[in-house]
Amino acid sequence: MYSVLVQETPMALLQLLKEHSSLFAFSLLILLLKFIYKDKSRKRRVKLPPSPPKLPVIGNLHQLGNKPHLSLRCLAEKYGPIIYLQLGEIPTVVVSSARLAKEVLKTHDLALSSRPQIFSAKHLFYNCTDVVFSPYGAYWRHIRKICILELLSAKRVQSFSHVREEEVARLVRRVAEFYPGTTNLTKMLGLYANDVLCRVAFGRGFSEGGDYDRHGFQKMLEEYQELLGGFSIGDFFPSMEFIHSLTGMKSRLQETFRRFDELFDQMVTDHLSPKREKEEHKDLVDVLLDIQKKESTEMPLTMDNVKAIILDMFAAGTDTTFITLDWGMTELLMNRKVLERAQAEVRGVVGERRVVLESDLPQLDYMKAVIKEIFRLHPPAPVLVPRESMEDVTIDGYDILAKTRIFVNAWAIGRDPESWEDPEAFEPERFIGSTIDFKGQDFELIPFGAGRRGCPAVTFGTATIELALAQLLHTFDWELPLDTAAKDLDMTEVFGITMHRIANLIVVARPRFP
Repeated sequence: MYSVLVQETPMALLQLLKEHSSLFAFSLLILLLKFIYKDKSRKRRVKLPPSPPKLPVIGNLHQLGNKPHLSLRCLAEKYGPIIYLQLGEIPTVVVSSARLAKEVLKTHDLALSSRPQIFSAKHLFYNCTDVVFSPYGAYWRHIRKICILELLSAKRVQSFSHVREEEVARLVRRVAEFYPGTTNLTKMLGLYANDVLCRVAFGRGFSEGGDYDRHGFQKMLEEYQELLGGFSIGDFFPSMEFIHSLTGMKSRLQETFRRFDELFDQMVTDHLSPKREKEEHKDLVDVLLDIQKKESTEMPLTMDNVKAIILDMFAAGTDTTFITLDWGMTELLMNRKVLERAQAEVRGVVGERRVVLESDLPQLDYMKAVIKEIFRLHPPAPVLVPRESMEDVTIDGYDILAKTRIFVNAWAIGRDPESWEDPEAFEPERFIGSTIDFKGQDFELIPFGAGRRGCPAVTFGTATIELALAQLLHTFDWELPLDTAAKDLDMTEVFGITMHRIANLIVVARPRFP
């Protein structure tokens, strides 16, 4: 769901050094003395995983580059599927195989279930009182239970089926309006994902009627994604966190937080108004406010807690849906036979009906295989949100000390030749007759993570993706513009909090029905 590593690390460091050279010189001197003292004072011998050579002070930070998922896979190919990195002041372990992911996410799940304190998350997520970034403990267990049993249960997800159906119908209308011209499908898919989440969370859409633009909602999401996915020196040098006040990052975080907080305050106020018309189906704000009223005094849910959980829903939901559909349609247009087979299956099941029903989805085995293949090659978060060890453990014979940061490279695992035949090819057929799924039991395929920290929104996310993809395949015949060949599509990845494709997908969508 998230990946909080470094984006364009070397350039970010150079820019900071250029702008604050004197301050950095003093800070680096302190860090160097601290590094020397720490290195000499290590008393007990431990067996750490293999590690590439590191530099004083910054350790291995310089080896991450602007696409850490690729850099980490290259390091794994050289040093093995478990490696030790010193990222500034932070001891870090990275695993890049299904076997070792199982060790982290299942065997030692409890011991490795906490979260490191991420600077941007502290400022955006109400001091990390959300589900994703909250450290392990009684509070986190409490709010996760609320998410699983109240917000994202199978019954609750089903109650939002009308939202998915209505928003898919709106997506189809938007796409059809552009024929016979070209459509920016990337933009249309982004609107669909945001509108589903807004209606589920707030009971109202944002892309029509002025609200979407008035709140600047899209800009807020983009700023949030940039801040959470970008380089933060405090995440790797906690002793230098004060520098964010000088570079302007802290003020940007505070401004973005303020805008989200004002929006959520308004939505909560609207929900509490006695004049508000009651909807047939409760949205997530309704559910959380009901829980807040009934909560015991032992562990009450504050209004800030409610808003932190709402922000989680957006952070986890919008990008996962949008990215999966965008990468998926791109892959289908590059692999014509797969597209035609998927369309034939959907049209065979749905027939001459214009609308795909959710009851049709269980019959679409090949389309489900297509979605698994999208998740394998293009997991929304290429590197899972980092965990932090709460105690010493041993993995694969190596010592992992308490307070070590743990990264799982889901992208590398999805392309590991030890687990997959011809791993770089887009071949949904590999899942036909296979029991491998992406819900956290098969560690070859972990786009949503696994274990206690696995994403609780898997069911909601897949329902939103499946219905949209099935309807797009059923309603339209898809082509690229005349001046674009499939082989020329830019598949460059943009690494951040999630992994987007760098270019918009421009298509010609010919409606099948008049």
